[in-house]
Amino acid sequence: MHAINLHLKILILLLVIAGLGTTAYQIFVLDIPLTEDETDNIWSLDARMEFQAREGTPVKAQMFLPPLNQEYISLNESFISSNYGVSINQIESNRRVTWSARRAQGKQTLYYRLVLTQRYANERDRVPPFPQRTPVPLEGVEKTAADALINPIRQQSADIETFISETIRRVNDITDDNVKLLLGGSTDAHDKARVIDLLLSHARIPLELVHTVRLESSNVQEPELWLRSHNGEGWMYFHPETGQQGIPDNRLVWWTGNDPLFTLEGGRNASVSFTVNNSEMNAIRLARMADETRASALLEYSLYGLPLHAQQVYQLMIMIPVGVLVILILRNLIGMQTLGTFTPVLIALAFRETDVGWGIFLFSVITALGLSLRSYLEHLKLQMLPRLSVVLTFVVLLIAVISLFSHKLGFEHALAISLFPMVILTMTIERLSITWEERGGVHSFKVAVGTLIAATLAHLLMSIPELTYFTFTFPGILLVAVAFMLAMGRYRGYRLTELMRFKAMLKKSGES
Repeated sequence: MHAINLHLKILILLLVIAGLGTTAYQIFVLDIPLTEDETDNIWSLDARMEFQAREGTPVKAQMFLPPLNQEYISLNESFISSNYGVSINQIESNRRVTWSARRAQGKQTLYYRLVLTQRYANERDRVPPFPQRTPVPLEGVEKTAADALINPIRQQSADIETFISETIRRVNDITDDNVKLLLGGSTDAHDKARVIDLLLSHARIPLELVHTVRLESSNVQEPELWLRSHNGEGWMYFHPETGQQGIPDNRLVWWTGNDPLFTLEGGRNASVSFTVNNSEMNAIRLARMADETRASALLEYSLYGLPLHAQQVYQLMIMIPVGVLVILILRNLIGMQTLGTFTPVLIALAFRETDVGWGIFLFSVITALGLSLRSYLEHLKLQMLPRLSVVLTFVVLLIAVISLFSHKLGFEHALAISLFPMVILTMTIERLSITWEERGGVHSFKVAVGTLIAATLAHLLMSIPELTYFTFTFPGILLVAVAFMLAMGRYRGYRLTELMRFKAMLKKSGES
């Protein structure tokens, strides 16, 4: 007996660990939303390219595209153009699209759209550090000016991070004659980045120019320039003018390097404009979209991988154990008497279509009339199978009559009575009749009322949308319910109704 108890406890513990473990994995690792109403941000980025095509000249337009290994996952990427061929190539660490046409005339407009979300995306990839740099060759006064800047920077820095920060600070001091010389009188951010890169090359520090787009709703914006370097462990980002370290979370890296965003052959007056819009999407729908764009399937082995019509069926089926759990608690802990375990659950399922009020009324009417017929058939001394067949036929006819009169009277809710499980109604009538004969009408009435109460409570719990979503999305939680059912299977304590029954006895024993 001790071995059986130990085995049961281990089984219960394993089921709880498995149920909670799979649920926690879905929530914290797969990042599946806890509620159906949860939404996530969706970013739509539109790049619009306009230019004038030269008549009789082939057109070749190229533009850098955002890399796909960032903190954002691409839900959709589309290229909109008329009579243009489209191809995408990998150029070192950048992606680039090429639009080409044999002939084009007049004003041309090309569109690129990217839809992103941060949810379900992997962490930003850690790119290996750059190879050792060689200094940019300088001569004459430029070399003298660069050395005059690098020497104090080296004295006032301790590592790569502080060296870059100090370089940015000094290059942005346009009152320094050495800086003026290297900038050539310009104050443009790209020229400052060029000088910073030049100085860092003489210190053999790797540097890369990063062009970003702000993920905030705006009609038109220009790419923002940042600098980044690798310290052997991860990227360090710097703003070339303010010296701010650490790129904001709402920046999307579009391309890297010194090359321009857009190049054009066979045209003139080219311009590129960006538009960013923000919207929200249901998190589960977003999970499905993200799943289609990734190699590792997020929901492939979940119930959301089923066809939609099958999902609707399983959303109903997966709540049956929840209804059974309610009946188990009512019977084993409270002591409520019902007609079996599954009869109240099946009645609760029928209540989903008839509503609770109409369901109780129709169930009571059919059961009462069925009991009257069962009592009459008892006097005919029929065998059980013919008797059940007659009662079942009577139930079918009664349901049809109630549906017909309800339709004529305009009570459309009563039409759903056809969804009542007719066999269950027949067996309910039979079992209530037997209970009446064996234990009296009062006990039979208590059992009937207990069945309706249990069915109503099970229906109310099974109809909670949040609970239906949670159970369907995280079915592992049913393993915890099974563990509770196993524990209840060894419960030998008093039920709540028994405590009330024995309350008077306890008082008398205390007085004596």
